[in-house]
Amino acid sequence: MESGQPVPQRKAGFLETMKAVGASFFGVRGRGAHERDLARLNPVHVIIAGLLLAVAFVLTLVAIVRSVVG
Repeated sequence: MESGQPVPQRKAGFLETMKAVGASFFGVRGRGAHERDLARLNPVHVIIAGLLLAVAFVLTLVAIVRSVVG
C-alpha cells in the first residue's frame, strides 16, 4: 500500500540547527547535508543561531586580541 509520497521528515531541533549553522560558518557542509537542512531547519532558528554564533565569534576575536595586546 505504497502511495508514492515521501515520508515526512521530523523537523530539526534548535541544537541541530546550531550544529548546521556552526558548520556553515566554517564552510564544511556538504551539498547533501545542505539540501536536507533546507527541508528540516526552521528559518527562525537559523536566524537566531546565526546571530548567537556571530556574537560568540566576535567576542572570541576580542578576547584573543586583548590577550595578545594586553
